[in-house]
Amino acid sequence: GIADPLRPEVPGAIERCNRAGIDVRMVTGDNLDTAVAIAKNCGILRPQDLEPDPAHAAGERPKPKRALEGREFRALVHRTHADGSLALDEEGKPEFLQTQFDKVWPYLRVLARSSPADKLTLANGLNKSTVFADAQQVEELRREGIVVFPDRQVVAMTGDGTNDAPALKRADVGFAMGVAGTQIAKDACDIVLLDDNFASIVVAAKWGRNVYASISKFLQFQLTVNIVAVSLAIIGSIVFQESPIAAVQMLWVNLIMDSLASLALSTEPPSEELLARPPVNRSTSIVTRQMWINMLGQAAYQLGVTLFVLFHGAEHFHVLDGHDVDDSKPSVHYTILFNAFVLMTLCNEVNCRKLEGEFNVFAGVCSNAWFVGVLLGTLVLQVLAVQFGGRALRCAEGGLTTHQWLFCVGAGLFSLVWQQALNCYSLLSRRVDARRKRIKKKPAHGGAVKFMSRTGNGFQEFRRSNPYLGKSLSTLRFSPSSKTAPDLISAVAGTGPVAVSRPSSY
Repeated sequence: GIADPLRPEVPGAIERCNRAGIDVRMVTGDNLDTAVAIAKNCGILRPQDLEPDPAHAAGERPKPKRALEGREFRALVHRTHADGSLALDEEGKPEFLQTQFDKVWPYLRVLARSSPADKLTLANGLNKSTVFADAQQVEELRREGIVVFPDRQVVAMTGDGTNDAPALKRADVGFAMGVAGTQIAKDACDIVLLDDNFASIVVAAKWGRNVYASISKFLQFQLTVNIVAVSLAIIGSIVFQESPIAAVQMLWVNLIMDSLASLALSTEPPSEELLARPPVNRSTSIVTRQMWINMLGQAAYQLGVTLFVLFHGAEHFHVLDGHDVDDSKPSVHYTILFNAFVLMTLCNEVNCRKLEGEFNVFAGVCSNAWFVGVLLGTLVLQVLAVQFGGRALRCAEGGLTTHQWLFCVGAGLFSLVWQQALNCYSLLSRRVDARRKRIKKKPAHGGAVKFMSRTGNGFQEFRRSNPYLGKSLSTLRFSPSSKTAPDLISAVAGTGPVAVSRPSSY
């Protein structure tokens, strides 16, 4: 017979999409049997979407609403007359029912014999859907193995024909085919797939997430530097009526913070780990909780070191106080402070490559030549500025001694160790929060207890307050009036038998 086989990379690409939280659905003009066979082969129809059917040639069929034809879909999501025809609104278009659509789309995997108008209906309905706000429906879907994104749906649509242009325009992201697509479809879309390959969509998703991650990394780095620099300038101005970091030195810090750091952190190549993360909600702040921990933790450490140098550095290094030295002559004291601040900032640049509390901050660092080059180049320039910059950069004549350099380098390297402590704190706090959430989900008053009895399964109403919050359930009592008794009974005391094993709760 004649067959149009799948490209070998398509099943793997769909699997990667599913792992990344991207739900792939098929909308095609082919007949239903052909569409279902293709969807099963490429992984769009998953085992949980099928049910046994001995009468079918394949021995199984899609569950209800998993695979529909266009006419069935239109009848379900539009208002219809008694004769089955579609009711029209004032503009002469079929009257769309969002509530009915929300009962269909979470299950829909394949739409066969569809028209371009069906694609527009899908894009429009998904964008307006509020299923995620209905906790009861979300829980029911979860029990059936269907996960709903906890925010407004982000819709990506593919198409190649002129009739697909409205749907490509309506979707959040429209993909047009570069080879088979018409010019009108290309004009209406957001991204053109030059090779007409579905696997390229995965590449686009990975690069999109990489851009978002790069922005987050740069913000994490920049805000940390800003917190320390502004705090240090304010404290110095209040105590000594001058900033311990000179204006030209602040310009150098800004060059590290803005130009060079953005170049280093924005050139990170995308990794496969990006597709293992869930999509980011529209309402989620770009500065996450982990980023706040990293920024505030690193800022606290850097501010502590710089304040120690500011107030006790002269005594510790046996040099003149910077605020007592003539303004025309740069001091060793403030040069140490400036050098320590810059080196801590450079080492923190390595920490800022990770956003999720990863312990190995050096993972993949060698794959980014730009990052390594910028980091080493900045370090070399810093050494030259401190040792030979002199008055031009407000650094001490002759630079710093070996002992002073070792202190600055040690302070910078310790920020890598400090980051591990912050990651440990973040990990422990997440575990504590997860434990609290589990406790909150347990019933506080009453509930039902399921147990195995001699006569089969039974349910015993249970009215004691906070029954599951205790560590031991050996004192959990059942009413003696129960017609079924637990198998595991140790004794009869007081009001009735005592269960000696923990029952499963509902």
